[in-house]
Amino acid sequence: MRALLSVYDKTGLVDLARGLVSLGWELVSSGGTSRALADAGIAAVEVESVTASPEMLSGRVKTLHPAIHAGILADRDRPEHLADLDAQGIVPIDLVVCNLYPFGARPSVEMIDVGGPTMVRAAAKNHAHVGVVVAPAEYAAVLHELGRDGRLSGTTRRRLARAAFAHTAAYDAGIVAWLDEVEPGDDVLPPTLHLALERAQELRYGENPHQRAARYKLAGMTGWWDEIVQHSGLALSYLNVFDADAAWALVHDLGDRPAAAIIKHANPCGAAVADDAGTAYHRAFECDPMSAFGGIVALNRPVGDELAAEMVANPKADVVIAPGYTTSALDLLAQRRKNTRVLEAPPPAADALHLRPVSGGFLVQQPYRFATARDEWRVATKVAPTEAQWRDIEVAWRVCGHVRSNAIVLVGGGERRLLPLPRRARHRGRRRRGRRRPAGGQRPRRRGRGRRRRGRRRHGPHRRAPVPSLMMLRPPPER
Repeated sequence: MRALLSVYDKTGLVDLARGLVSLGWELVSSGGTSRALADAGIAAVEVESVTASPEMLSGRVKTLHPAIHAGILADRDRPEHLADLDAQGIVPIDLVVCNLYPFGARPSVEMIDVGGPTMVRAAAKNHAHVGVVVAPAEYAAVLHELGRDGRLSGTTRRRLARAAFAHTAAYDAGIVAWLDEVEPGDDVLPPTLHLALERAQELRYGENPHQRAARYKLAGMTGWWDEIVQHSGLALSYLNVFDADAAWALVHDLGDRPAAAIIKHANPCGAAVADDAGTAYHRAFECDPMSAFGGIVALNRPVGDELAAEMVANPKADVVIAPGYTTSALDLLAQRRKNTRVLEAPPPAADALHLRPVSGGFLVQQPYRFATARDEWRVATKVAPTEAQWRDIEVAWRVCGHVRSNAIVLVGGGERRLLPLPRRARHRGRRRRGRRRPAGGQRPRRRGRGRRRRGRRRHGPHRRAPVPSLMMLRPPPER
């Protein structure tokens, strides 16, 4: 039995090679892999000895030779293939262990691997007879099965072949993405998109309990979700991740001051900016306490003891996400809010494109960003906004960019209070202290034959129906 070893990542290589030799396998290796084996005192046949051709072009050509690829691709069930091998004096290769240059970490022309993907794809194609291993994490299982059974099962070879094709597909997708970045052209949306995703996290369930779900990440890449630490609470569900992602993006788009955002169904139901995180959270929660129940609370400052105490006194949040917590804050949240997922996360990173699935494909757009600074805005009225009003306007626009559907964002209070999206104010028509209804709003009709109120009008066939009522809450007094 012959194994070809040619790896960039040498993790576990020596132990694998020793295990194969102890099982009676002959090793073939090239370049740096051969030197690593020699340094460990493990005998291996050089690829140059097999091909009778020296390595050339600064290493670009090592294994691209019929003596290698015929040995990998020969179908052992076809007599004519075996006859060709005998005629050319080629020994079959039964196992290929190969991982590729780390293109994603150091993208460049020289990091584009050619020989490696060729061997991997050849072995994966011929998985009925050849095993292929692209991940060091598989070495122990492969050695165990070879030692126990003397060969890899068809199921194992098929599983390894799938992993191999996924490995090369992700590698090629990374190269295409790099070429788009190097030569972007005039079109910010490339003519093709090549997504290679790998499962990063099993989720508790999907949008409904009977749906299975998982979070996937771009293959070979690490995002801020992969660096999250969950301190306590239940396992994350699909909607927990979806809403927490929206909350984390919004709270980091509200500027450099302490900020809080509360999200329900991916939409803001409260957001505030203040001089400290506690005040920001209090104001954000007061925007709409009813919708805050079961929502996502995001803060761009660490959570201290006093803030944690207010959180546990308020209706339960499904997720709390912040850059850090005091030890006692974590203990309090774990004790009083056992089911709440308490997440510690780094700042979010911007995505190149946003995708949304539709039947048969995806909608693709550039990510939203706050496009213009205040000094680029033009005042179209005779009276210019005050400094406090400018701050309110900017917060309103920033929150609007994170609303998922048509909505009205109400902001008020200048330095004292910033109030986005008072959701409970919608569809209520009665005047109350501290609230006002804009022109065009209508009170709901009374049922039955009761006396009509003065000033009410029936809607004729050509009269436009009223819009739902909207009122603005008066800012509550300071704490």
